[in-house]
Amino acid sequence: MGNVMLVTGASRGIGAATARLAAERGYAVCVNYLRRRDAADAVVAAIARAGGKALAVGADVASEADVARMFDAAREALGPVSVLVNNAGILEQQMRLEDMSLARLQRVLAANVTGTFLCSREAVRRMSKRRGGAGGAIVNVSSMAARLGSPGEYVDYAAAKGAVDALTIGLAKEVAADGVRVNAVRPGLIYTDIHASGGEPGRVERLKDAVPLKRGGQPEEVARAILWLASDEASYVTGSFIDVSGGR
Repeated sequence: MGNVMLVTGASRGIGAATARLAAERGYAVCVNYLRRRDAADAVVAAIARAGGKALAVGADVASEADVARMFDAAREALGPVSVLVNNAGILEQQMRLEDMSLARLQRVLAANVTGTFLCSREAVRRMSKRRGGAGGAIVNVSSMAARLGSPGEYVDYAAAKGAVDALTIGLAKEVAADGVRVNAVRPGLIYTDIHASGGEPGRVERLKDAVPLKRGGQPEEVARAILWLASDEASYVTGSFIDVSGGR
């Protein structure tokens, strides 16, 4: 079997675009989803129509048991995972920190931080040459929010993505000698459904003029950066970031 990519949160947005592009470039793709089985199945069907191979697997990335089961399912159906894309993440209603509940903070950190750590841990256990694996690559989907802070909107999400950035740097150094590269992309204002989760579906339109390129980005533009970091073209790149943000 050839290269296998596991993309978390791949039923929509950047994850779906990454799964489709990966399939076009010869990867077999595990399309992870949490609730939207129909959307994940649609991504798998589109890949199959184009002659690719994909599998939809429902799993909560913040659940240790679910993550292990997801990797097992991918291996059984497609082969050993050679690339992990940690894309799954959430944000919640725009508000100031002083108004955020503990329950909200726990949800945001579980999905964005705990999920990324658990999936990365499972990937390393299976990819590491020190553990008998063949090596591989991990690409984390962070956010420009980690650098900008998202004041008045979702500093919890921004802080969670800051943790993803720190993980990217530390883990890259930790597993470099084991044949595993770890990098990240930091999307800026991208046209995806995540903005509706924050209560403002038109957020990109409102803010795009503040972007030097004067427009929002498309999920496919982020996917191209992810695929480059995953590829052998980036063989000497680890612990690095690509900002896909129009210059913002």
